[in-house]
Amino acid sequence: MPKMKTNRGAAKRFRRTGSGGLKRAQSFRRHILTKKSTKRKRHLRADATVHASDMKMINRMLPYV
Repeated sequence: MPKMKTNRGAAKRFRRTGSGGLKRAQSFRRHILTKKSTKRKRHLRADATVHASDMKMINRMLPYV
């Protein structure tokens, strides 16, 4: 059986945590930042965890991560 291919787009977006979860970056931080408050932009810097309902799909794209 050949090796499975990792989805390279997903590999750049998600990182595995120590307990086996997945970290992701927050959205809404790319442009149109002037109307967003400083507090909102500061909180968007922090990583978020992937929701449980999305884990199966992402784990399929990242077989060796």
